[in-house]
Amino acid sequence: MSRTSPHTHHEAGRVSRRGLLKTAGGLTAALAVGATATATTADAAPAAFTHPGMLHNAGDINRAKVRVAAGDDPWLSGWNRLTANSHSQSTWTNRATATIVRGGTGENYPQLYNDIAAAYQNALRWKVAGTEANGRCAANILNAWSRTLTTVTGNADRFLAAGLYGWQFANACELMRDHPAFDLAAAQDMMVRVFYPLNNQFLTGHNDACITNYWANWDLCNMASVMAIGILTDNAAKYDQAVTYFKSGAGNGSIQHAVPFLYGDVEGYDLGQWQESGRDQGHTVMGMGQMGALCEMAWNQGDDLYSYDGRRFMKAAQYVAKYNLNMDVPFTTYTWGTGQNCAQQSQTVPGAASRGQVRPVWAMLHYHYGRRLLLDDKYIAQMCFSVAPEGGGGDYGTTSGGFDQLGFGTLMYAK
Repeated sequence: MSRTSPHTHHEAGRVSRRGLLKTAGGLTAALAVGATATATTADAAPAAFTHPGMLHNAGDINRAKVRVAAGDDPWLSGWNRLTANSHSQSTWTNRATATIVRGGTGENYPQLYNDIAAAYQNALRWKVAGTEANGRCAANILNAWSRTLTTVTGNADRFLAAGLYGWQFANACELMRDHPAFDLAAAQDMMVRVFYPLNNQFLTGHNDACITNYWANWDLCNMASVMAIGILTDNAAKYDQAVTYFKSGAGNGSIQHAVPFLYGDVEGYDLGQWQESGRDQGHTVMGMGQMGALCEMAWNQGDDLYSYDGRRFMKAAQYVAKYNLNMDVPFTTYTWGTGQNCAQQSQTVPGAASRGQVRPVWAMLHYHYGRRLLLDDKYIAQMCFSVAPEGGGGDYGTTSGGFDQLGFGTLMYAK
């Protein structure tokens, strides 16, 4: 499938951002780490994927490496959080198993999310400090799961597991793809065989429920998994599936459904009400991490979803940050259909439960909007610095919510 349509944004003949990345930025990033790069044109069919090109590109990794080695903050503070985490130790022993269950009886999914956090954190330590013991540990964890896992099951929550742990596992693999001990082919095969069918099944069928029944996060994590699998396997059709769903999908994860109401110039800032804002703040902040991961992965492949539809996601992040900083925000009654018969429910006020909850999702957003784009992201920035330096899985409790995002944004995104 040609990657031309969603990836070449022609405006009066202007070359796409992807093409510019490949011919200029990609070359610069590669040279920064002593590699070589071959420039390609925007309209190559199919255009090559950038690697590493999910949550972290070569420039991100090189910057962290240089800044940590120099002892510069805030990178050093972020690094110290990473090395203090029990999951980042090279002595971590995986608990790979054939069947993972989330929801219903026999749940064992913490085995998977703990091991993914360990693989990712060890991979970061290897990439940033070059410590072979960490690299080998990450490779061993990923290889064990790639060669062992055959089934993700449970009640409807199996789709959450397939989405969340799909994009996270793929991200750890992406960091490790050039390590000689890592079996990339086994990982690619397992992701396509075990995770993608569930991701695709959810996005196309929504567990046979009313299209609005499932909250935005359910779509978002599955979209992120499809995108990550597309990048990991150099599969344009899967990548395009995720981008297209973000822009126009039927469920609550597509951008206009995830941010249903916009408010202009509220005390000088544009805000967007998040789809789960009337529910509770834990899941709402989780949404910032899930959509953020999707946008960051797309950015590193040359697609600017962060700014799509008038920067609709930024307006939502400002809204969510403002409310979680204990400030007032406007709220429009949100009504949706539930179950299989679309029985109507409504929310009339923001959900105050878990207001102010700390999740490591804000650095990614602030260092994009506030530092890459140099925009005034007042509330996002305040949230970012109120929770810095960010940790990761294992730093925010033992339950699944603390593992819904990979974290360590201070180390990897500070600019």
